[in-house]
Order: sequence, then C-alpha cells, then structure tokens
Amino acid sequence: MKTIRSILLHVDATPSSAARLEFARGFALRHEAELSAMFVAWPPQGRTPMASAEPPVALRQPMEWAADGARPLLDGARVGGGTQIRWLESSSADTVETFCQQALYADLLVLGQHDPTAAVAGGEPAGFLESVLIATDKPALILPYEGKFETHSRNVVIGWNATPQAARAISAALPWLRSADRVHVLEAVEESERHLSGELDIAQYLGSHGIVPELHRHRAPVSDLGEVLLSLSGEVGADLLVMACYRHSRLRELMLGGASRSLLRTMTLPVLMAH
Repeated sequence: MKTIRSILLHVDATPSSAARLEFARGFALRHEAELSAMFVAWPPQGRTPMASAEPPVALRQPMEWAADGARPLLDGARVGGGTQIRWLESSSADTVETFCQQALYADLLVLGQHDPTAAVAGGEPAGFLESVLIATDKPALILPYEGKFETHSRNVVIGWNATPQAARAISAALPWLRSADRVHVLEAVEESERHLSGELDIAQYLGSHGIVPELHRHRAPVSDLGEVLLSLSGEVGADLLVMACYRHSRLRELMLGGASRSLLRTMTLPVLMAH
C-alpha cells in the first residue's frame, strides 16, 4: 500500500506561503507523516536563472533577511502543537540544488504555483517549480497561489494517456484515490486508437485497488490535455487534479512540455504531478 511518511515543503516570502504551510501541516497530521520545510527564494536584484554561479555577498544578504522573515510562519505553526516541523538550513549558495537533494528523502513535495502578482523580493527563483519537478522525479502536490484547500480530497480528476509518466502519477495518487468519494478519469486518445477485446485498461487497474472511476474520453491531440483537464475539473467540482508532467530537451535544457506549463499557469485547484 502506498503511504506518505515524509513531506518536504517549499517556503518563500510570498503571501501564499502561510496558507501552504498550514495545508502541509494539516496534511502531515492526517497522514502521520514527518514534515520538513526549506526556504528557497531570490532577492530582487539577483533574479537570475538557477544555473548561475554563487551570488555575490551583496545579493545574499537580502535573501538571508527574507529567510529570517519566513521563520515566524514556522514558529507560529509550532505553537499550535500537533505535527512538528523540521526547518532545513542550506549551507550552499545554490539553495535550489540543496532543495532537490533533500527531496530525495521525501515521499511527497508540497510546492506553490508561481504568483505573477507577488513582489519579486522573496519569491521563488526563476524556473524553480520546473527544475524541482524535472530533477527530483518525486511526486509534487502544487497548490494555487490563491485560496485555502482541504487536506482530504473528495472529488478527484485524473489525466490518463497510457504512458509510463501517467502510470507513475496514478500510483503516487493512490492514497488520495482510495479515500475519495468520486474519481473521474479523462482518457486522451488519438482518433486512430482502437482497444483490443480483453486487454487491460485503466478502469480495471483502479478497480483492483477498490476504486470505481467515472470515465471520460477525449478524442483530440494530447497537447491540449491540460486545458481539457481544467475544464472537466470545473464541470465536476473537483478538488484535486492528478496528471503527469512531461519534459523535452531544447538547446540542451530540460523543460516541461507545453501542456504541463499551460496548466501550471492557469490552475485553480491543487494539482498532483509526477513524471
């Protein structure tokens, strides 16, 4: 049985961090999991790609001040009792690399959607979300930058296109799917696809875990799957979306595929991603 026993939370100095920490704490308590938090941000003067060299001392100071400003969030969470939160410090200038390294010891990452309206100071480094998803191969629960969300998802939508990435996303989502009241599967198929009689399919797989899904078929190119998933999620009132994220190589840089990037920009509900 899939279990979640170790959670790594990303904290920065944006307004959404407090809600993200509150959610992660409640989620860890629900799953009896250990919760660790790490501050990763970039000061306004030095907002550069993460692959850059160590920032000069003049830029490191504002980042340290922002980290100190985020600590009261953690202290406030500890006062309430319940789940203890471990605060992770980085001795390296490359905090993104350190975060990815620490992610190897987590069953789940809790990250935040990029907030384009938030002040640059204290926000996550450019491309942080993409880099973590690609570099760690760990399932990540991504929360929208606006709103508060329940730790128990009752109505789940799954994106399925019969790929290893989608299979890993569903495997990671089993703790949510088993306790959900309703599970919808949006299956993306090409016009030419045909199912053979008697072959295994996603409904049979979920049924073996005691999950009876409602199936929706989408006959269109999978490139627009992100938009279709969000549309279905709105129609059925979903409170969690499960999908794979894909990557491609361009000019020797790993990037997320178009459907993943589009969904991360426009998402309005929590999204569980794996690749």
